[in-house]
Amino acid sequence: MNNFLFLLGLSTLIAHELAAQHCRWVRIRKISLFKAMADRVFSLGSEALEELPAMSYEDLIDASTDQLKALLLKLVAHRDEDPIGKKVKFLNEHLLPLFQALERRNPTPNIVQQVPLVQGIWRSVWSTIPFQDILPGRVRDQSYQIFASNGLYANMARYRLGHRQPLFNWVSRWLLSYDLMILQTYAVSEEGAAEGDSYPSLDPQQWNIQNVGIRQVLRFGPAPFDDQAANAWFQKAVENYQQSPSAQPALTTPSQGVSRAIAKKYEKVSQAQPMLEHLYIDNDFRLVKTLREKNQRPSYTVAVRVGG
Repeated sequence: MNNFLFLLGLSTLIAHELAAQHCRWVRIRKISLFKAMADRVFSLGSEALEELPAMSYEDLIDASTDQLKALLLKLVAHRDEDPIGKKVKFLNEHLLPLFQALERRNPTPNIVQQVPLVQGIWRSVWSTIPFQDILPGRVRDQSYQIFASNGLYANMARYRLGHRQPLFNWVSRWLLSYDLMILQTYAVSEEGAAEGDSYPSLDPQQWNIQNVGIRQVLRFGPAPFDDQAANAWFQKAVENYQQSPSAQPALTTPSQGVSRAIAKKYEKVSQAQPMLEHLYIDNDFRLVKTLREKNQRPSYTVAVRVGG
């Protein structure tokens, strides 16, 4: 009897050890597969990435958070100029598993704790928000989100025709540039969705975003629109708003001759109450999901902090 119990215990121990060895082998294999896939991604050009086989969430489970962020930034690099349809296709085929993996790693899911993290200057690396490109010629590395500690923030971008063509880029820098700012307020609602809210939610905390103004300016010559110039313009807009919120310019279409179709889009944007959700946020990296209208497909933005 004692021998039987000894053998039973020994066999159970061996079975547990074999199972543990198998789990370790599977994990090592997944890490090796992820490393091979990541190495391939980093070795390929932008166009060749479209030929990669689709990845799944399971492929990413054992990757580190830093590896996931680096992989996402590589995948979206130089793709922000793609047409919106091509972006959405690439999103569905290659990015959604990464978004899912990062969302599950979000170190700051509490919205109240996100507020101090979000403050500062962020540069949009890649986005499927269609509004950003209703005007032609957006300069991709000069698109910013700036959050102040007083509850005001802005989406800002520079537009300059011809800047993508090498032949005209030098000339265009000495001609007109058009800078656009959507000024908004942000806060955290602690009481859930209000009656009549377009986005009812069971979550007692949510971002409350309100559009308060559109700012625009035409600039002549090679005036820079780096993060410091953008922040200086934003701070001036904040100062004017705080001095007299009721006297702010109405949310209207930009005055520099735009088409009727674009004017309608501006009007629609000005009347919207955007919904914002951070799928992932840390001190230097944000993955944001937004909705402008209830029946609109979600838009996603990958942003990195500018400066310290």
